[in-house]
Amino acid sequence: MSLNWYSEDIRIGILGGGQLGRMLLQEAIDLNIHLHCLDPDKYAPCASIAHSFTVGSLTDYETVLEFGKDKHLISVEIENVNIEALETLENTGIKVFPQPHVLRSIKDKGLQKNFYKENNIPTSAFTLIENKAELLEKVHYPIVHKLRTGGYDGRGVNVLNNAEEAQNSFDAPSILEEKVAFVKELSVIVARNESGQTKAFPAVECEFNPEANLVEFLFAPAEISSEIEKKAEALAISVIEKLGMVGILAVELFLCADGTLLVNEIAPRPHNSGHHTIECNVTSQFAQHLRAILNLPLGSTEIMQAGAMINLLGEKGFEGKAHYDGLEKALEIPGVYPHIYGKEITKSFRKMGHVTIVDINIELVKSKAKKVQRLIKVISK
Repeated sequence: MSLNWYSEDIRIGILGGGQLGRMLLQEAIDLNIHLHCLDPDKYAPCASIAHSFTVGSLTDYETVLEFGKDKHLISVEIENVNIEALETLENTGIKVFPQPHVLRSIKDKGLQKNFYKENNIPTSAFTLIENKAELLEKVHYPIVHKLRTGGYDGRGVNVLNNAEEAQNSFDAPSILEEKVAFVKELSVIVARNESGQTKAFPAVECEFNPEANLVEFLFAPAEISSEIEKKAEALAISVIEKLGMVGILAVELFLCADGTLLVNEIAPRPHNSGHHTIECNVTSQFAQHLRAILNLPLGSTEIMQAGAMINLLGEKGFEGKAHYDGLEKALEIPGVYPHIYGKEITKSFRKMGHVTIVDINIELVKSKAKKVQRLIKVISK
């Protein structure tokens, strides 16, 4: 990019003002990069720290067009945005990264699965369906039922084990996926800049909360062989190169017992599975995203210390002004780094923050992480 990105005259727009945007802003400040955010929530985490903050719909054509027309570059922190407006802006010469055609392919999980199939990217077997009638006609149990669009943070995914669960599932365009018998869920964050340089972060291992369908623990590095690590990195780089995407991409993978890796889903933005990079890696995923979209040299992805990440979710049954019970006790433990997202109101399973835990090896990290998880509870008072 031939612009002085550190000048106040260079306006970079971010669609979305949530916690991902907040952490992106924290990295941008160090390089004097001025980020301007659009979000429908006037109390969004970015509202108080963005260079400017606009309240408005991310899915409304005119709102996105008006927000973007005076920007030099636009990026996103969420996929559910108006693609047509971004295409119009791109056609006027404004850079949009990730590119609108990439967002269109990924936003619709059906198009995403077809992209894997057309590009010989290994993924689970799937069928596209239009409604519940097709679901009931074609289903065999167990099966994974996913909405094609609109799913986020664990919503829009149902594992169906019987006819009763199928009756209560989505009646909308969706995907039926074979339920994979995996041994580990992995994630690789990969970046690509406009010049085509790519770099992947070491794979991490994810453990999910079965009720909320959200990551409960993330461990870095993943306990996998060097051979599997190389395969995962190569697969992630292959995906971003075949997309031709500029920016940062999270590639979620299933590791099967025979060593096979299958791509589950991808996300074209900083991702929950990369939060640990702030403390654990030479370059964080947020700094890397900025480097990628500004066509700067990509930073080292080397891991400096073992780490775990715990999502701080609103406790089930609590709604109201957030209180972080046990946080002070957790801060007494060396190597504990809380990140509170600035959301005033907690709800059941709402992402309110995360904690990164570091130590000299993964065994110590895991022990400490379990203790921290027991200590901190997000409740309302």
